[in-house]
Amino acid sequence: MSSATIIRTNTEDTRSSLDKKDVEVESSSIETDDLVDAEPKPLKLTHWFFRRKESLDLDSIATRRSIYDDPNLGKHYWPKADYENIHRFDTKARWTWREERSLVRKIDWKVMLWAAISFSALNLDRNNLSQVNSDNFLPDLRMTTDDFNLGNSIFRITFLCAELPSQLLSKRLGPDRWIPIQMCLWAIVTLFQFFLTGRSTFLLARALLGFLQGGFIPDLILYLSYFYTKNELPIRLAIFWISMNVCNILASFIAFGVLHMRGVAGKAGWRWLFLVEGLITLIIGFLTFFKMPPSPTQTKTWFRPKGWFTEREEIIAVNRVLRDDPTKGDMHNREGLTLKRLWTAVLDYDLWPLYFTGLMFGIPVSPPTTYLSLSLRNLGFSTFQTNLLTIPSSVAGMVTMFLITFLSESVNDRTWVASAENIWALPFLIAIYTLSGKFNRWLSFVRSFPAFLVHNGSSDTSDD
Repeated sequence: MSSATIIRTNTEDTRSSLDKKDVEVESSSIETDDLVDAEPKPLKLTHWFFRRKESLDLDSIATRRSIYDDPNLGKHYWPKADYENIHRFDTKARWTWREERSLVRKIDWKVMLWAAISFSALNLDRNNLSQVNSDNFLPDLRMTTDDFNLGNSIFRITFLCAELPSQLLSKRLGPDRWIPIQMCLWAIVTLFQFFLTGRSTFLLARALLGFLQGGFIPDLILYLSYFYTKNELPIRLAIFWISMNVCNILASFIAFGVLHMRGVAGKAGWRWLFLVEGLITLIIGFLTFFKMPPSPTQTKTWFRPKGWFTEREEIIAVNRVLRDDPTKGDMHNREGLTLKRLWTAVLDYDLWPLYFTGLMFGIPVSPPTTYLSLSLRNLGFSTFQTNLLTIPSSVAGMVTMFLITFLSESVNDRTWVASAENIWALPFLIAIYTLSGKFNRWLSFVRSFPAFLVHNGSSDTSDD
C-alpha cells in the first residue's frame, strides 16, 4: 500500500469518526417528547371505500418516532453521504398531519397517477394477443393453436428470466430512466408486429416482448417506494390491480373499433390493432421520461424549473420515508446491487414459500382467461361479439376482487382466502372440460363465467 493511500485512508477514517461523533452529539440533543409513538395502521381497501370521519387534530405533530431518535443506535442507520436526498435529511424536522396528508395527496396526483398510466400501458400490450385472436390472426399467419401455445410459453419464460436482470439495471440506471426505456422498446416491438409474416416472426416477437416487459412491475414498485411508506404502498398497489381490469375494458373497446379496419390498405384488422396499441404505448413511454423525477428532491429540471415540491415538502417527504424505513438511505438511486447483497437476498429462505406460491397460484384459472377469445370464436361468436363479451368478466372481476379483499381483511387472513379462490373455481373448470359442446353458445359462456371471475379477482389477495 502506498503512502498516499495510507494517508487518504487515515483521513477518511478520521472524518468518519468525526461524523459519527457529530451525529451522536446532535442526536442526544434532540427533543423527542413530541413524537408519535403509535405504529401506523396499514390502510385497508375496505376502510378506504367505507371510511368514517376521524377524530384527529390535523395540526398536531405527525412525525413518528424512529431509530434516529436513539442517540446510541441512530448513528448506525445514518444515510450514506452520497444518498440523493441527504441534503434534506434532518432528524429535528417535525410536521403536522395536515402537512403530511397534503403532501401525500400531491404525490398521488404527481407520481402515482402516471405510474398507474404506465402500468396500464403494460397491460394494454401484454393482453392484446388475446384480442387479435378474436380476428383471423392464426389463419392469416398459417399457424395452429400449438404455435400459439408455444408463443405463450416463450413469452412467459423470457418474462421470468428478465425479472432479475431488469431489476439490476433499474438499480444501476435508476428506475426513472429504465422504466421509460423499457416502455419505448417494447412499444416498438409491439407496433412492428404489424409486419408479422408467420410462425418464426411471431415467436421472435413474443420472446422480445417477454424479455423487455419482464421486471417492469418490480421496477415500478421500487420507484414508488422512494415516495411512499410501507403502510401507504399496499393500498395503492391494490388499486393498480383493479385498474388492470379497467384497462382490459378500454382495450376491448379499442379492439372493437380498430378490428373494423380489416381491409384498410389491404391489411388485416389485427395488424392495425398491434400498430395502434404500440403507438399508444410509445407515446406514453416517451412522456414518461418527463413525468418520473428521480426522487422527491430532484423534481426541478429544465422543463420543470419550479419542481413539484417546496423545500418544506421535500424535507417532509424525505424524513417520513426514512423514519419509516432507514434502510432506504443505505443506497442512492443510481447504485447497482453488489453480488453480496444479491446473495443475501437469495438466502432469505423465509421468502421461498412465497416465491413458490407466486409461481403456482395462477395455474388453475389462467387457461380460461388466456384462451377466452379463441373459445368464444369456437363457440360461434363473431370477432366483434367476442371482444365485447370479454368486458363482463372484467367488470365482474373488479367486483370479485373487492369482495375477496373485503373478506380477507374482515377475517384478517390471506393464506386461506387466497387458497379458497382456486377451490371455488374447481367445479367450474371441471364443467368446462366435461360439458363442452352439450349446451348452446350462450349457456357455455355463462357456465365458464365464474372461473374468469376468480382469475380476475385473485391478484389482489395473492399479491398483498
